[in-house]
Amino acid sequence: MTLVQMSHGTANLFGFAGMALVVFAYGYVTVRAQPNPFIQHGTNLAGAVLLTVSLLVNLNPASLVLEFVWAAVAIWGL
Repeated sequence: MTLVQMSHGTANLFGFAGMALVVFAYGYVTVRAQPNPFIQHGTNLAGAVLLTVSLLVNLNPASLVLEFVWAAVAIWGL
């Protein structure tokens, strides 16, 4: 089931970009003594949005719910 009209290859690119942003945010908060919350949560939010786009094409309900929760946490942190 596809909820968004996009090729699977393009959706995967969105997903990998989102994954890279989430990993970057985790690494950023790990190495910085006093991380900037806007960088941390903004990057997490952007990653969650890109992963959500990917998941709307390559549907995985559990992961989609996780991304909504991840985005909500990021918005709350901002």
